[in-house]
Amino acid sequence: MFQKMNQTQKLVAFLVCAVLALVLPVFLQQYGNGPVRIIDIALLYVLLALGLNIVVGYAGLLDLGYVAFYAVGAYMFALLASPHLTMNFEGFAAAFPDGLHMPLWLIIPVGAGLAAFFGVMLGAPTLKLRGDYLAIVTLGFGEIIRVFLLNLEHPVNITNGPRGIAAIDPITVFGMPLSQKTQILGIEMAGVTLYYYLFLALVVVSVIICHRLENSRVGRAWMAIREDEIAAKAMGINTRNLKLLAFGMGATFGGVAGAMFAGFQGFISPESFSLQESIMIVAMVVLGGMGHLPGVVLGALLLAALPEVLRYVAGDLQSVTGGRIDASILRQLLIALAMIIIMLVRPRGLWPSPEHGKAAPMKESA
Repeated sequence: MFQKMNQTQKLVAFLVCAVLALVLPVFLQQYGNGPVRIIDIALLYVLLALGLNIVVGYAGLLDLGYVAFYAVGAYMFALLASPHLTMNFEGFAAAFPDGLHMPLWLIIPVGAGLAAFFGVMLGAPTLKLRGDYLAIVTLGFGEIIRVFLLNLEHPVNITNGPRGIAAIDPITVFGMPLSQKTQILGIEMAGVTLYYYLFLALVVVSVIICHRLENSRVGRAWMAIREDEIAAKAMGINTRNLKLLAFGMGATFGGVAGAMFAGFQGFISPESFSLQESIMIVAMVVLGGMGHLPGVVLGALLLAALPEVLRYVAGDLQSVTGGRIDASILRQLLIALAMIIIMLVRPRGLWPSPEHGKAAPMKESA
């Protein structure tokens, strides 16, 4: 009876969350595009956190260069959906006189595949590394990608260097650009609201994929590697292939999120893919609860939205002190204090996964 009630409660909670997620942007857009834009960016960070959770949470491989796959997906979208290539290469200008305007159904698979390729390229030379050494190598990989993006302007202009790529096409779904206002069921939807529903659909699909992976044979093998790689290898698990698969699968989510980011922003530059972004994504996974999907989603939403919410609090505190405290520095201080408090109060994360492997309680004999 208790189990049935528990399942019913879970179903009710799921339906309530689904209704709130669908209604939330319609309510927030009454206060302007700013609040909706914040949750749009938060959903992109959820995609990134879900991908990194495969590498860090499931397989136990500390990756500090994850933002590189985010950058690969973003620049891939920018090159395929902007006039940059046609302006700098005569061959592209002759083949596409009106410019490159690739459809969404082509951009997402290409972005995911290219990021997965780079993920495997990163994983191949790091198969024998663990812990701190793996973290240093992945950190270096992320910085290498950023430096390439900064310098691939000469002798052939591919990334436009530190100036970035502008005039990127907005994402178009069924011939409708999401950047334009439209009427749906008699309700006027702003462009940021339409982007919200696209990002929400991608997050839902990603959660389903991650959940299926977690309960699959591959997911259990990843967790065995995370707990004890030597024991997993002794049990016949092909640790090499599974590590490469974890890097590739995690990078796939980063590539898709990067492509969505480029279409949403309309402009990208190497500054958007710094080391600080990688550290923030790792913090989302760790603070939410490594290896636990609800915790990862919660951590990503909080850490993505918290800086923007604290922006208003920091401004008020600055005005109270007569402008003697810089608002941006105070905002960073408040974020750091919030993260420290969370780790002290909840060292396993805000919503950690249930502990496994404990023996069942012994029944007392009569």
